[in-house]
Amino acid sequence: MSRAYFGTDGIRGKVGTYPITADFVLKLGWAAGRVFARDRKDPTVLIGKDTRISGYMFESALEAGLSAAGVNTQLMGPMPTPAISYLTRTFRAEAGIVISASHNPYYDNGIKFFGPDGLKLSDDIERLIESEIDQPMTTVDSSRIGKATRLKDAAGRYIEFCKSTIATGMDFDGVKLVIDCAHGSTYHVAPFVFSELGATVITMGDHPNGFNINEGVGATKPESLAKRVIEEGADFGVALDGDGDRLIMVDHSGRIVDGDEVLFIIASARQARGELSGPVIGTLMTNLGLEHALSKLGIGLKRAAVGDRYVMEMMLAHQSTLGGESSGHIICRDRIPTGDGIVAALQVMEAMRSTGKGLAELVQAMDKYPQCLVNVKVRERVDLDQFDAVQSLKLEVERELAGQGRVLLRSSGTEPLVRVMVEGADGGKVRSLADKLAAAVAEVLGH
Repeated sequence: MSRAYFGTDGIRGKVGTYPITADFVLKLGWAAGRVFARDRKDPTVLIGKDTRISGYMFESALEAGLSAAGVNTQLMGPMPTPAISYLTRTFRAEAGIVISASHNPYYDNGIKFFGPDGLKLSDDIERLIESEIDQPMTTVDSSRIGKATRLKDAAGRYIEFCKSTIATGMDFDGVKLVIDCAHGSTYHVAPFVFSELGATVITMGDHPNGFNINEGVGATKPESLAKRVIEEGADFGVALDGDGDRLIMVDHSGRIVDGDEVLFIIASARQARGELSGPVIGTLMTNLGLEHALSKLGIGLKRAAVGDRYVMEMMLAHQSTLGGESSGHIICRDRIPTGDGIVAALQVMEAMRSTGKGLAELVQAMDKYPQCLVNVKVRERVDLDQFDAVQSLKLEVERELAGQGRVLLRSSGTEPLVRVMVEGADGGKVRSLADKLAAAVAEVLGH
């Protein structure tokens, strides 16, 4: 059974457009509270948010809905998504909720959930919540209405956790880096993590005003970070996204290092230390270059569907400790059960420190295949398998690659887009084929 509201990462959309409205989020809080409160005495749910102006409205709506369902809430304020995963487990809460649209602009927002184990909710639990949304809203007896409290030291707890994810005694004295917080929820966390470990930290994107999250900065716009790294003569840079669950890095020359390359660095270092368990888990978008580079080291790669929740599901199935996406969602499962940009950056820094190599040198052992991704706007989310003309052209493009590349068509789980990806050894041919396929998709499915 499909889900009516939940996508690959919670519920997301434009603020004021259903379902990202105050009344729906109120009902969502109540429905989630009904599910989380079942067979539990005095249930508690944590609520965190990023720095969007609409977060205030949705925080209040969720709190009211949960209270009406008899659930207590602990309000974390602006906190990175992975921090809510960590704190949900730490406080033994029934669930954690994050109000965020991740890398999207300020006028979008969303709601995503973690279970008591710090993992994203299963499809079955999301369907239970959706079934409650369809019921008339009620309020528990006044003696059972939930209470709300605000946790004042949430940031400090998470900072200490992040520092604990690298080897005891390791510091980064003498390291100079630029950290881009995307004017998002890591602005009051990330700089302290790195500086307290001894690094010289230059910050940017650390003045959120409710409207500037991800605006020209962050993991989706690393060009400004690359420029700053060169200007400052820094060793490297780290760009986080608005909710801190992903990163893109930049080496000393301004070259961008994506999630696949970060995965390679961490996997190589862990294998050398004997700490790598199971295959590395990537996605359908993972570059062939990573697969080939890992293979040379005797490390396997398996591909999950796009979305960090699906990466985690495959990691659990194969007992893997490392997985992630090209976009920079990196999951170090033996540290935290969700994507964490700060933790991933620390793993790379640990590899740099232990090998004595810079970021540029560490990534040299991986040769990326040229890959072209084109986003095609469509009227609504569609099942691409139903369109014979699109599938026929996809097969034609695959024949032209002659086994020396890949083609991927997929509908976005968070936006009305079809993502067209072509990968192969010849960059010019890859671009030409991607444009050709994207034009065909636009003709059949576009506005």
